[in-house]
Amino acid sequence: MKIEITDEPFNPWQLLQQYEQERDEQSSTFGATNVFVGTMRDFNEGDPVTAMTLEHYPGMTDKYLQRIAQEAMVRWDLLDALVVHRVGAIRLDETIVLLATWSAHRGASFEASRYLIEELKHRAPFWKKETLAGGERWVENNTKG
Repeated sequence: MKIEITDEPFNPWQLLQQYEQERDEQSSTFGATNVFVGTMRDFNEGDPVTAMTLEHYPGMTDKYLQRIAQEAMVRWDLLDALVVHRVGAIRLDETIVLLATWSAHRGASFEASRYLIEELKHRAPFWKKETLAGGERWVENNTKG
């Protein structure tokens, strides 16, 4: 299991490939891999958005992500999980989050991934500020999945 919070842009597919290559000896145990990639879009709540800043509280956010990933590992009997989340200034089309889960069967991987992304979106301690044409605003609620 790996959790990473970064302020650098990343290519989710390269990170996923690199992570899988590092664990190649385990690949025969995986019956399912579920991958979610979240990117910065150009609208929210009916307004055009040009950029976003994600803030977090180091230590608290890391611990929360570790806790929910560990819960998912146990609850769905996952074989592995990877969570990479951006913070800082994010531009349109940049990746915000990479989430991957590996399990023996697809149901566990799907359900664990859904749980993890909903926890990330609604309860993880990140604070999101959007840049609009007329200024900035803090996002109070995330959109429903």
